[in-house]
Amino acid sequence: AFSGCPCQFGTGLMIRSIFIVTVTGEILIEKHWRGFLNRSIIDQFLNEVNKFTFPDDVPPVLSVNKFYLVHYREEDLFFVCPVQGDVPPLLVSDFLYRFAAICKNYFGGVSGEQVKQNFVTIYQLLDEVMDSGIPFNTEPNILRAMVRAPSLIPWGQDKQIEIPEELGTSIPWRHSVKYTTNEIFFDIMEEIDAIIDLNGMVISSSIFGTVESECKLSGMPDLTLRWNNPRMIDDASFHPCVRYNRYEMDRVISFVPPDGKFTLMKYRIYQTIQPPMYCKPSISFGETGGRVSIMIGPKNCGDKVVEDVVVTIPMPSCVTTYNLEPSIGTTQYDDKTKLFQWNVSRLPKDKVPMLEGTLTLSPGAPPPDANPTVRVDFHVKMFAASGLKVDSLALHNESYKPFKGVKSFTRAGKFQIRT
Repeated sequence: AFSGCPCQFGTGLMIRSIFIVTVTGEILIEKHWRGFLNRSIIDQFLNEVNKFTFPDDVPPVLSVNKFYLVHYREEDLFFVCPVQGDVPPLLVSDFLYRFAAICKNYFGGVSGEQVKQNFVTIYQLLDEVMDSGIPFNTEPNILRAMVRAPSLIPWGQDKQIEIPEELGTSIPWRHSVKYTTNEIFFDIMEEIDAIIDLNGMVISSSIFGTVESECKLSGMPDLTLRWNNPRMIDDASFHPCVRYNRYEMDRVISFVPPDGKFTLMKYRIYQTIQPPMYCKPSISFGETGGRVSIMIGPKNCGDKVVEDVVVTIPMPSCVTTYNLEPSIGTTQYDDKTKLFQWNVSRLPKDKVPMLEGTLTLSPGAPPPDANPTVRVDFHVKMFAASGLKVDSLALHNESYKPFKGVKSFTRAGKFQIRT
């Protein structure tokens, strides 16, 4: 968690304001720490965002006039901080991510409706996580002792909020608790970013992974987690509870976990990854129209099922009408963005889903200079594309034997097929 005092930073390194905005442009929350900033800055932000076809293509820092707009998107909301001067963009970006995670921890999710229902609590949290524009305390376990979480049962009138004792310890994220059933769960969630050529060869690929944990352990447990192949991890960042020096020496994750849900680590793997499905598109254009043929199916995923498959084709501006029929699934088309989507809930093992049909060009319009790049989204449960697994998890400092659960998930990130 962030900690520090404003005297350690120059005034140019401070965050002035934060806005929480819906994707439609409605400002739900605005908080100013160092001077008022006009709301028109959000209009400029949305103008820049709307220049991109896909939300994932929007860079995390946008430049407009005299400001840099650092932002983070969660569900249907943008968390935006306009900054000036020499403010480190990664500090602002990480703060926005952490604050979104705090909101999820408090309210069970982040959406426009949840923000409207809990705006008083959100303003109280903003007062605690910032000290004069400097990120100060972003540890949920400490914040819960200082800011009341929403509850159907009101606190008593004589209930006083006290500064948590954990603030004065070396492990401020942990307080001693007691459970009748001791258990800890890990979710390994991986996103595949890949560029694949027309013949199905992987041109470039990488994996971005996140390890989410939910801890329900009594006392002060000290855990040691070992991976089956930790050397495959190229870059990693950790929750403050992880002893980084131990990881640097022998790639072992040693930590005293916070109570409840938290993100244990994030990692990157830069190597050629065989994706769990294939997509073979064939798109061609002539003088008056074009033809589309796309085949998809599972691959390299064993007996796991590839679900929630979405094949997206950005239609060229010269295309006026289409006649595309899927053998499985449904299709939809957005006239505004000119995005055609083919949705398949589950890829079957016994037959090959296909999308075939024709495209019609505007009269007199020349064929497009290049074929569109097809984008694919998918989701596979109980499957880690990297093969990363928990080899062992040892408990120290306590005598009980906890239940340990591990699940893996893989989904597409920026997964593109060149045609």
